[in-house]
Amino acid sequence: MQLKKVVVAIDSFKGCMSSVELGHAALEGVRDVFPACEVVCVPVADGGEGLLEALMADEGYFVDIQATDPLKNRIDTRYGLLSEGKTALIEMAAISGLTLVPPDKRNPMITTTFGTGELIRDALDRGCRDFIIGIGGSATNDAGMGMLQALGYKFVDSLGHELDGCGEAMEQVTDIISADRHPALNESRFTVACDVTNPFCGKNGAAYIFARQKGADDEMIETLDRGMKSFAKVVRRVTGKDIENFSGAGAAGGIGGAFLAFLNAELKPGIKLLLDYNRFDERIEGADLVITGEGRADRQTIMGKVPFGILQAAKPRNIPVFLIAGGVEDAEILNNEGFTGVFPIASGPCSLEEAMNPQTAYGNVKRTITQICRTITIII
Repeated sequence: MQLKKVVVAIDSFKGCMSSVELGHAALEGVRDVFPACEVVCVPVADGGEGLLEALMADEGYFVDIQATDPLKNRIDTRYGLLSEGKTALIEMAAISGLTLVPPDKRNPMITTTFGTGELIRDALDRGCRDFIIGIGGSATNDAGMGMLQALGYKFVDSLGHELDGCGEAMEQVTDIISADRHPALNESRFTVACDVTNPFCGKNGAAYIFARQKGADDEMIETLDRGMKSFAKVVRRVTGKDIENFSGAGAAGGIGGAFLAFLNAELKPGIKLLLDYNRFDERIEGADLVITGEGRADRQTIMGKVPFGILQAAKPRNIPVFLIAGGVEDAEILNNEGFTGVFPIASGPCSLEEAMNPQTAYGNVKRTITQICRTITIII
C-alpha cells in the first residue's frame, strides 16, 4: 500500500534543530519510500522558544529593534508581523528570557519585563491591534510590572513615589495609575500562549515554583511571594479583578496575571494556540499518518507538551500518530495514551555532543522516518 498523505509536526530539538529543519529531514525520509506521497510539514512549538518561527513559517516579516533586556541593557531583538502588519507575534524569551542573563547574574528581585512592553508598544505604534504572545522561558518575577510600565502604567508607594518595575518593588506598591496608558490598548486584543496553570502566588504560585531556576534563594522566594500577594490585593482594588488564584496567572513570574488584569488577555496552551492559528484540523484531513516528536519523550509528554497536542488533534480522525525523539523513556505509557509507535532516533551509542550535532541529528531523523515507512509497506 502507498501512503498518499503524511503530516509532519515535530517540535524543535532545543539547541540542535528547529521545527522547520526537522520537517525537512522527515520529508526526505518519507519520500525515500513513498516518492509520490504528499508531505505536509507544519512547524510547531509550545509557548516558549520557537513559537515565533513556527507561526511565521508561511508568512509575515520580522521587525528588528533595540529594547531592554532583563538586566536593563539595550540589546538587539525582533518580533514578527502578520496580516499586513495588523497582527504582532512576540516571543517574551527573545527580550526578557532567562538565556539572556548569565547564570551568575540571575536575580528575579531585579530583572524586569520592561523590554516585553517595549515590543508591544512598538507594535502598537505601527498600527498592530492583534497580539499573539508566547511567555515561556522568562528570567523575571516582576508580575508584569516592567511590561506595564513600558505601556504607560505607573506604580507608586505610600508616599506617592514612583517605583521601578521589578520583583523587589512589588510589596511597596500601594496604587497603580493608568492615566498615561497607551491609548491603542483600548482597541487591542491579546492572546497569550501559556503552558502552566499555576496561580499568581502561594505555594504553587510563580515565586515558589519558578523563581529558584531564575536565581532566587529561599529568602528571595519568600519575599517575592509576599510581594505578589500584596500586589494582587492592589490589582483587585484598582481593576476589580482577582488574579491571586486564577489558573495561569503565575506564568512567567506573574506576567500572566498582568495580561489578564490589565490587557484583558485570553490565555491558551501554546500548542492549542498554534494549531488553531495554523488550521491544523484542516491540514490533517485525509492524512494516512502523522509524525510528531520532541527532543526527549517521556511521561511528561502527555502533560500538555507539543506531541500530545498533535495526538489529541489526530485522535478523532483515527489517524495513526508516530512519535520520534532524541531520547525515549516510558514508551509503554506513551503507547497507552494513543501513540501508534514511539521511536528514539539514535543509531547507536554516542556522546551527547555528537547526538546534538545538527548534521548527525538530521541524518538520524531521516533514517528513522525511512525505517518507519518501510515497515508500513510491509504491515499495511
